[in-house]
Amino acid sequence: MIPTIPQNRTIRAAYMAYVVLFFLYLALPLAVVAVFAFNDSQFPSLPWEGFTWAWFFGDERPMIGVFHERPILRAIGTSAFVGLCVSVLAVAVGTTNAFLFNRYEFRGRGLLYVLMLLPLVIPGIVLGISILVFSSTVANAAWDMANLDLQALRPGLVLVVLGQFSFITTIATLVIAARLQKFDRTLEEAALNLGAGRLTAVRTITIPFLMPAIVGAFVVAFLMSFENFNTTLMLVGSDAPLTIAMFDRLKEGSTPLLNAVSLLLMVGSSLLALVMILFQRR
Repeated sequence: MIPTIPQNRTIRAAYMAYVVLFFLYLALPLAVVAVFAFNDSQFPSLPWEGFTWAWFFGDERPMIGVFHERPILRAIGTSAFVGLCVSVLAVAVGTTNAFLFNRYEFRGRGLLYVLMLLPLVIPGIVLGISILVFSSTVANAAWDMANLDLQALRPGLVLVVLGQFSFITTIATLVIAARLQKFDRTLEEAALNLGAGRLTAVRTITIPFLMPAIVGAFVVAFLMSFENFNTTLMLVGSDAPLTIAMFDRLKEGSTPLLNAVSLLLMVGSSLLALVMILFQRR
């Protein structure tokens, strides 16, 4: 709807109702999850048994809180470790890719760009299975030919990082490349004319200009890694990230503990998004 064009009152009311219903559809499930994280009950459902902080700070069974549940805390630490590794790798390679596709013309550039985008259109479960089959085949061949045990290619954290890195790097590349396209290259040329080397010009002129996009790509990569389930499920070993740990708990039966974890994730994601917005405005 274009505000400058006069609209019938009925159409405007229907449009506003659609907007309200759309945001209710998005917010109500999150609100329900948040509310039942404080329900003094064994089950995250009605009837409401009263308000409690036990699902966050409780230290006695059956109401063990998030901050006293060691498997959940260990899973959060594992997810944070994987997210940091994936984010650092994705931003580093994504920045290099952005310069490659923005600054250079070479044979096969279009094909390489399409191959970079391909992981985004492949379902995560298919991507995870493909990576698992390929890595297991290579690891088995290395063992059969040279008795070389490549543990990094077996299900575990290394393979989880590589699996997530395979598609999150594409998103980081697109975010950074969009910023790089707006850069005025005459600024680099001026630095070169004043005696700076090419690497010095990029480090002192281009990288500071790209920093909001780099920080944004880092945050997006971290959040995508932290919440990834499909690809991680195929590649995980004994150290389960949070999404896999919550899935295993859910198979045993849902409790408000999972609601409490979900609420903490919502708050953490919102804070990261707020930090990213403030940094970009600054």
